[in-house]
This record gives sequence, structure tokens and C-alpha cells, in this order.
Amino acid sequence: MVFVPHDWRLALATVLLAGVIDVLLGEPPNALHPVVWMGRLIGALSGRRPHGRPRAEFAYGVLIVVVTAGTAFAAGLLLTLALGRLPWWLALPVGAYALKTTFSLRGLVRAGRDVQRSLVSDPGAARAGLAALVSRSPDLEPPLIVSAAVESLAENLTDSVVSPLLYYALFGLPGALAYRAVNTMDAMLGYRDEREFVGKAAARTDDVANWVPTRLTALLLVAVSLLRGTARRAWWAFRTQHLPEYGPNKTLVIGTMAGALGVQLRKPGAYALGTADRPLTAAVIGDAAALVWAAGGVTIVATAGLAAALNWGFWG
Repeated sequence: MVFVPHDWRLALATVLLAGVIDVLLGEPPNALHPVVWMGRLIGALSGRRPHGRPRAEFAYGVLIVVVTAGTAFAAGLLLTLALGRLPWWLALPVGAYALKTTFSLRGLVRAGRDVQRSLVSDPGAARAGLAALVSRSPDLEPPLIVSAAVESLAENLTDSVVSPLLYYALFGLPGALAYRAVNTMDAMLGYRDEREFVGKAAARTDDVANWVPTRLTALLLVAVSLLRGTARRAWWAFRTQHLPEYGPNKTLVIGTMAGALGVQLRKPGAYALGTADRPLTAAVIGDAAALVWAAGGVTIVATAGLAAALNWGFWG
């Protein structure tokens, strides 16, 4: 494990402290957030893309992936090398802060709960708050607002928590930052509109990067649904509700979340996942947020253990 702290105890403490920072403090200011910097780089590069030439746009999209992910990886490597020269008592908080910027559990849950609270008193505000989670039509009826919010909580549990932490455990800060770059590129460019060809490489890279984390996330949801007594339904949904025609990853975690909650989650004109054993009310968002909290907490502890074990095995 070249890219993580050489002391397994420091690797363990770094992940746990990053989790504490996330839970207590949330997101850092934009001026200090690497994901914001990545977004600016992606925006600057995509603004220079060729237009009206699909092959040239695709090639340019590959270049964006290589440049952005490569820059993020290199920055993580330089930071790791710098941390290796610091005393542990300074390397620990700096490394933990850097890791925290690659994932967001508290911010994800807060965004979901904001939609839940607004939905009770002001559906219009809930629709506006939904924009922080997912891109959907602004005139959704309350049940579809609930569905969109829960779907986004499920998807972002992979994108914003499990994936970056897994890549940290395996490849240290370079891996976590490179993953965040890929995921940010997909979020900015991976759409079937005028950005389709320039964003295709980012979308496919994101699919590959999230394939294993998505399945781990779905299994985590099955595990934590034991707290609700719905693990059997979640497992059924995990095995039956994935629709590969919507991508290799997208519906797997959403369907599992639907099973864990006993609801049907649907995107009009596209999919309907799960069975409608209970209505889509604001309380469903709260239940989904609780599952995300639990799964995220397990992920942080498991990542700390995995990083320490891999580090000990490599350097021990």
C-alpha cells in the first residue's frame, strides 16, 4: 500500500477522524473544497470542446477524463508524500481533513431531511430543495418528490460515501481524489443531451469505477435493514429489482432501498422498483435517511479496518 500512511495505526485513525470531521462539521467552504476545484477544471476544459463532430467530441471527452483524473491522482500523491514528512500528530488531522473532502455523509443526509421537512409544510420549497439531490422536473407531485429524494439518497450513498472510502482504503488519497474527479465529470457531463459525446467517456468510466462499490452498497442496505426487520424484502429486491437497461449500477441500490423501505420508487416514463406496501409520504424520506446514516457509519468503520489491515499486511 504505497499511497496510504505507512503506520497501520495512522491509517486507522485517519479514516475514523475523517468520519468524525464529517459528522460534526460537514462540508468545508467552497474555497477549500477539492471537488469545487475539480468542477472548475472540468468546466474550463469542457467549454473548449469541439461542437458538432461526435468523434472529436468523444476524443476530447477522453482527454478530459485523463487530464482531470490524472491531476487529482497526482495531487493526492504529492499530498501523501508531503504528509509522510510530517510528524504523526500533524499528518493525522491534515490527512483526515483531506480524506473528508472526498466523501459526504452528513451533507447527504441533511439534504434529504431538508426535503422531508419542507414537504410537510411547503411542497414548493421541497421541490426547490430536491435540486440539491437530483435533477428532476420542478413540478413533481409530493409522492414523486419522495421517490426522487429516496432514489437520490440511495444512489449518492454509493457516489458520496462508499466509493470514495473504498478507493481510499485500496489506493489512499490518490485513489479517493481520482474517483471524486471521475464522479464529478459524470455529474457535469454524463447526460444524453448536447453533452452526450463529450461526456460519454466520463459516464463509462464512472460506471466501471462504481460497479463494485454499488454492489457493496446494496449489500450494506440489506444488512442495515435488519434494524427495521426488512432484510428479507431488501434481499429480494437486491436479487430481482435491478434493471440493467438503465445502466449497470443505477437501479441496483435504488431497488434495494425500495425493498428495505417497503415502497415503490419510480421515475415517470422510466422505471418502477419495489412493491407499494406503504404510501410515499415524507416519513419515508426520514426512514431512508436513517438507513443511509447506518450504512455510512458501517462504511467508515469498515474502511478504517480495511485500510489498517491492508497497510499492516503491506508494511508489516
